[in-house]
Amino acid sequence: METKEIVADFENWREAVDEAVALLTQGQVVALPTETVYGLAADAFNAQAAAKVFEVKERPSFDPLIVHIGHKKDLELVAIIPEELSELVAELATKFWPGSLTLVLPKKPEIPDLVTSGLPTVAVRMSSHEVMRGVAKQIPIAAPSANRFGRISPTSAEAVMEELGGKIPLIVNGGACRDGLESTIVAPEMTDKGPILRLLRPGPISKEELRKIAKVVKPKGSKADHIEAPGQVESHYAPATPLLLIEKDVEFVPEEGKKYGLLSYRGEGRNSLVDFIDWEEIEILSPGKGKLAEGAVRLFYCLRKLDAAGLDLIVAESVSETGVGVAMMDRLRRAGAASLR
Repeated sequence: METKEIVADFENWREAVDEAVALLTQGQVVALPTETVYGLAADAFNAQAAAKVFEVKERPSFDPLIVHIGHKKDLELVAIIPEELSELVAELATKFWPGSLTLVLPKKPEIPDLVTSGLPTVAVRMSSHEVMRGVAKQIPIAAPSANRFGRISPTSAEAVMEELGGKIPLIVNGGACRDGLESTIVAPEMTDKGPILRLLRPGPISKEELRKIAKVVKPKGSKADHIEAPGQVESHYAPATPLLLIEKDVEFVPEEGKKYGLLSYRGEGRNSLVDFIDWEEIEILSPGKGKLAEGAVRLFYCLRKLDAAGLDLIVAESVSETGVGVAMMDRLRRAGAASLR
């Protein structure tokens, strides 16, 4: 299959949307940009189209997809909002949609079980990217990241082509992704003590922001046999090259003759490993600035560059687990877990 790429710029993004919708209504899958990462999109109501997403990505059937909607009112097309949660859901949608927040709610029967991996719930969000949102306004979309399962998420059309070129008919190039990390996923729930938000996946919207609306709690554990939302697989977001994340109790002892690359947060400072050895390659997440937001945007891009450098091992420095740093460390830990398998 030849994969076509079209650029969706200021002048023609609506034409790009129409071309994508035409393929989606025929049951095809296409790659679309969002503010988080690029997504592999299918008609959310078409089980056969959703099956193509799993096939192209080589994604296991137990890992559910996120459904993207174009209007807040469309939430009722795909999810059931319990009466006791209606105010909380409305407040979350008003505050964070369109944007990088995904809500897990009871699903409507019209959503195929394949999309939700047999779960009684569906993960839903409304993207702020004009292309994805433009498509979703015409047809609700089921879309995980546009890469092979378990590998580094794509934040550019070039990365999608590297991952899925020849497997899908269309990539809409909407430029580099603004946030660079997958959406924050929460499950709103009502307890005896009031509403809570169970944080199923950290992302660009931080716990600190969410706590202004409701208490945030973290699930006790997320194993492969108890997946509640996308991105909870223990080994995920991984380069093909083994990765070692340096945390408090982790030591790195280089071996002679091996090629090592460093993923550094700032490239300097007392905790930096830049001068530890003569690295083959170094990628810096936030050069000289130490800004977590910049590091989040560059995380997958830098990992891809290191993965293509012919290294024996990627060594990653830890980042502060505050704000979006929580999501960055989540991705790095899962990438490192893949190296231990």
